[in-house]
Amino acid sequence: MRQERERLREENERLKRQLEEAQRASKRQAAPFSRGRRKADPQRPGRKSGAAYGRRYGKAIPEHVDQVIAVPAPVRCECGGKLKVESIKSQYQQEIVRKTIWRRFDIPICRCQLCHKRVQGRDPRQTSDALGAAAVQLGPDALALAVQMNKGLGIPHADVAAVLKDSFQLQVNRSTICRAVERVARRGEATWHALRDAARRSMVNAIDETGWNVEAQLRWLWVVVSEQVTFCDILPGRGFEQAAALLGPDYDGWLTHDGWAVYYKFLRAGHQSCIAHLLRRCRDMAAVASASAARFPLQVKALLEKGLALRDRYNQGELSRHGLWTATGRLEAQLDRLLVRPVRDSANRRLKNHLWRERSYLFTFLYCPGLDATNNAAERALRPLVVARKNWGGNRTAKGARAQAVLTSILQTARQQGKNPLDRLIALLVGKDPAKILDLVPPTREIPQDSSPGPPPRKVRARDPLELVALYAVPKAVDGTQVSVQP
Repeated sequence: MRQERERLREENERLKRQLEEAQRASKRQAAPFSRGRRKADPQRPGRKSGAAYGRRYGKAIPEHVDQVIAVPAPVRCECGGKLKVESIKSQYQQEIVRKTIWRRFDIPICRCQLCHKRVQGRDPRQTSDALGAAAVQLGPDALALAVQMNKGLGIPHADVAAVLKDSFQLQVNRSTICRAVERVARRGEATWHALRDAARRSMVNAIDETGWNVEAQLRWLWVVVSEQVTFCDILPGRGFEQAAALLGPDYDGWLTHDGWAVYYKFLRAGHQSCIAHLLRRCRDMAAVASASAARFPLQVKALLEKGLALRDRYNQGELSRHGLWTATGRLEAQLDRLLVRPVRDSANRRLKNHLWRERSYLFTFLYCPGLDATNNAAERALRPLVVARKNWGGNRTAKGARAQAVLTSILQTARQQGKNPLDRLIALLVGKDPAKILDLVPPTREIPQDSSPGPPPRKVRARDPLELVALYAVPKAVDGTQVSVQP
């Protein structure tokens, strides 16, 4: 009893310290840099000296120089002696030119002699056909920069107007920025729908969702990330109906996600539950549990890390495909033996029940080499939006939410493909075609089908990744190598 009382006292003190730290952390205005205890022997910041410096890089000398400045030589040395010029060395500087110009478009107003319809000309650099009281407009470069700062960088409308005024002497109201965002979003809806269709055609998608405010009401921001496309939408719920609105209810590719039960309603899809979420959960549980209770999450963590190590060995050529699958079967058997053992701690029971539900989808990335073991791609796509949500909270109208989804999809897809997002926004603003589709939509590729006869696709919930591979006759793995699997 004395030992038990001492253990409970220590646990009570530990929980009090954790509660105090959590209460202090909630009052901080920004996240601290420290992750906990300071290291006993931290490394010095910055580059190392000597051979440990690493590879040295330098910017290439430009081929074309716009301005040459002759630097005057100093008159005398510090000691008072005369100076003699021995050589001239060059230094290069890359600078921006802050210059605002005014354009005037002399637009011909015509009248059709047949139907008497009024017709006016338009230059590709015009962003609007408005005349009269609205004849003074912003150019496509200025509007695209404003939209990029608001939707691409998460800067509020008023701050965008302040940047344009301070940097380029453009007197712009925040309402002008808001209307510009909506105008570009309307022109980008055709591309947005095409990106959704491209995501539905993709063989592999990472999917995730997070809370979002629209008109002070809770909505959900969904994101789907494939190899070349990022598609976002803001919907009123986080159920299967909303998920199916993105990918279609009959999506039959591969999904990586965080294990949310809704995703498993894609009955024809293969699934990979995020290993990183489980590793983080095991680490957090072991940090606050007693020594005996921490044993179970640490054992689960070791098995999951062993699976990641098998993946790395296969990618490095140390394991064959058959050897990888054999080792995966042994790993699953170890996990099964661990899950059938009784556990007493309530948190461990919850983790155990969750692992039983996820059992069939933990090691799909080992049966299908090249499939990501985590949904980190979707998490990275959500991170800028979460930062923007902290800045200005969400959208005030449904129209603003639609603009947010359209422009976020276009901007993130452009970055994903290594294309300049600003140029794509300018391309949306110039020209008359409101249904223009940008060059962000990947071409449709025909997936070759296996010539061998097989069973027709059935709408069943596959419990085994190998069953999915054989059932839908996928001829190639994610990494492009041939797959030959029997159910």
